[in-house]
Amino acid sequence: MKKIYEAVIKNTGGRDGYVISPDETFKYKITAPGVKTNNSTNPEQLFAAGYSSCFNGALQLVMKLHNNVHPSTITAKVSLFEDDKTGFTIQVVLEVKIEDIDHETATKFVAEADQVCPYSKAIKNNVKVDIIVL
Repeated sequence: MKKIYEAVIKNTGGRDGYVISPDETFKYKITAPGVKTNNSTNPEQLFAAGYSSCFNGALQLVMKLHNNVHPSTITAKVSLFEDDKTGFTIQVVLEVKIEDIDHETATKFVAEADQVCPYSKAIKNNVKVDIIVL
């Protein structure tokens, strides 16, 4: 396996702190879900942003490999749950929309993208993920 990229982000203060990249081009205040603060985010929003972007990239790659590329939109809904056994867990719903393509082909491409996407691979068998093809 050959590393092609590494992201580095430092957190201080947990869910009441900051995340920042070494070059300071990425810096956000972190708050707990439900806390409204200007220019802040939370781990669930960051996960949703990363997963939706990664999955859409994987989907675009799959469509390119099939010479059948269409605009696509991924909406990731990441929910935080209290879990009696381990404290907390997340669940994800991905809503996938591919323009100008039949549902059967879209479903096939989405299934392939799920096998390619690094986020999907990382959370497989650990996080409940529902993928809905719109």
